[in-house]
Amino acid sequence: MSTTNPPLVNKVANSGLITLKLEEFWPSVELTELDIKDYLFKELLLKEKDFREAMKAQDWSQYEGKVLLVYCSTDAIIPMWAYMLIAAQAAPYAADIFQGRAEDYYRTYFTQQLNGLDIEQYQDQRVILKGCTDGKAIPPQAYLELTKRLRPVAKSIMFGEPCSTVPIYKKPRQ
Repeated sequence: MSTTNPPLVNKVANSGLITLKLEEFWPSVELTELDIKDYLFKELLLKEKDFREAMKAQDWSQYEGKVLLVYCSTDAIIPMWAYMLIAAQAAPYAADIFQGRAEDYYRTYFTQQLNGLDIEQYQDQRVILKGCTDGKAIPPQAYLELTKRLRPVAKSIMFGEPCSTVPIYKKPRQ
């Protein structure tokens, strides 16, 4: 007597769940940094003449096509015009110029990307925000922002993987 096993059914694929992978929003442009402290007298004092000369002598072409992150890692007081001078010099080369460190940039970048996402496509859908990424540290701000935007439209929001999710929100029955 031969017994046949029932066919395997992929319940996850048939569940109607939509998985959003935040790493797919990851910027494709390389980030590079410019620490203003390297152009300060004793890493604390900005001397206008010296700073202007240093900015003029800087090889801005090294930032070609990259996102330039501009910050000061010391407690020096940096006048606003210094950031403006850097932007004016770097703009012809850099893909973008941002005041802050990488973690600040990623928070802002993800917020901008998610604000441009068409949320209506998730109307009454069951959405999972994928938890594991491929080595990319997605900022918590991205999960917060996407949950905030999905809540008014999604039927439910979960975190994790389709086989193991943490419930976050479920629209009340009307």
